[in-house]
Amino acid sequence: MPPTIQIFDTTLRDGTQGEKVSFSAEDKFRIAKRLDEFGVHYIEGGWPGSNPKDMAFFDKAKRHNFHNAKIVAFGSTCRAGNAPQKDPNLRALIEAETPAVSVFGKSWLLHVTQALNITPEKNLEIISGSIEYLKENGKEVIYDAEHFFDGYKDNPDYALKTLFAAQNAGANVIVLCDTNGGTLTHEVEEIVKHVNKTVSSPIGIHAHNDAELAVANSLAAIRAGAVHVQGTINGYGERCGNANLCSIIPNLQIKLGYQCVSDSQLAQLSTLSKFVSELGNLTPDNKQPYVGKSAFAHKGGVHVSAIIKNEQTYEHIKPELVGNNRRVLVSDLSGKSNVSYKSEELGFEFDKKSVESAQIVQELKKLENEGYQFEAAEASFELLVKQITNKAPDFFKLEGFRVIMERNAIGESRSEATIKVRVNDQIELSAAEGNGPVHALDAALRRALCEFYPEISSMQLQDYKVRVLNEKDGTGAKVRVLIDSAKDGSSWGTVGVSENIIDASWKALSEGIIYFLMNQKSKPKKKTENNLADASTVSSPPA
Repeated sequence: MPPTIQIFDTTLRDGTQGEKVSFSAEDKFRIAKRLDEFGVHYIEGGWPGSNPKDMAFFDKAKRHNFHNAKIVAFGSTCRAGNAPQKDPNLRALIEAETPAVSVFGKSWLLHVTQALNITPEKNLEIISGSIEYLKENGKEVIYDAEHFFDGYKDNPDYALKTLFAAQNAGANVIVLCDTNGGTLTHEVEEIVKHVNKTVSSPIGIHAHNDAELAVANSLAAIRAGAVHVQGTINGYGERCGNANLCSIIPNLQIKLGYQCVSDSQLAQLSTLSKFVSELGNLTPDNKQPYVGKSAFAHKGGVHVSAIIKNEQTYEHIKPELVGNNRRVLVSDLSGKSNVSYKSEELGFEFDKKSVESAQIVQELKKLENEGYQFEAAEASFELLVKQITNKAPDFFKLEGFRVIMERNAIGESRSEATIKVRVNDQIELSAAEGNGPVHALDAALRRALCEFYPEISSMQLQDYKVRVLNEKDGTGAKVRVLIDSAKDGSSWGTVGVSENIIDASWKALSEGIIYFLMNQKSKPKKKTENNLADASTVSSPPA
């Protein structure tokens, strides 16, 4: 059996100290349940007594049966001058009713003498007394040696004395913390090796990413003898973040042969990453290793040609191991291999030697030279392929539109759009107001089309992005508009480019609706009063 490494997740505590990271008590509970299903061993829920949100979480958690993980309450050693039995912080840890607690104490004389303003001997008493009290109350104690690496480099003898104080008091695990995140990897490895030979308690590692080394330092510590690793999902945390468990776990399990979770649980890593970012209302990092959308994305034609023959040529692991998937991008760097691979994904059966494939490559390069980008607009790419292969759907034709934007002397603005479309042989003229000109155009188009395709009312615009392509041209610059549309959890992207932002938006808007109708296999209904849908009720971002 490979050696097992204890995974300690602190997303719900240390992770929430990151900028823009916030979870409600219900969010934290849902994440904890998901972490438990994933197979982590410890879930640090927060600091009981510090705020109502954490207290609400611990109240929920103690009534739930977790199958794999132990819920951990976090706090500090007792305050100087307080007996452990009367210290409010330690009392709150006990009252949280978690099976395990995590307490931090000082390892660096700088903090002992200047932050706490106590003697080195008193600090050792605080560490041992706090842990003994928690052990007497039946708690599994994980001791976080705060600023350990800085303290060790400053005064190794005293830093080790703090560990002995924790060990002799009964700490179950002693975690060495690179709290400021500035220790280099070779230093971590050397120090952990020495500590592991000197201290008999199990050793853990808690790294921060201020020097972009949190994952590397965590791996180095484990190779040097640590058996417990702390981190957060997606590397969330204060300043530059904590060690990213989404990288640590697959590196340990796939690359180094340690056991962290089961293989089936590891295959849920990518969805876990997205789940946490969704609940935190945070944009996923596409470039994140292992779990990011771009982690197994291939763009260069030479690369794509090679992975078609053997995925190992440009992939360090199989993406399925971590629940991710391979993506082939189409762009001006694309060759026929990209187009052939992507087209087969979309159900088109022609190879890279076909005339159609060459036409698609040529058109792609022409459009991207004009400013189009299909990497984030796969729906537009699919429609392009269908146009070239004469399989493009014909749901409606634009006869014309007009957009008016007014602003009065007191700063009030109003946008209105009028649009005329043809569906089969019928002309529909519709108008709508909106929060902005693009919103008004979207509402008018939907109102016109819902006469014939009432299902349009179920799709939504969920994101709208504008990028100026040639800034030196000032207000006459060309812009690229990317629109994400969605229905029932599935989403698709479309793109439009023009010197006119409304025209670019029209291209992306209309293709988003065409793509939706195509996948719904929609057929136009005869115009009646009964199938009229109110497009103004459909939500879309103002623009």
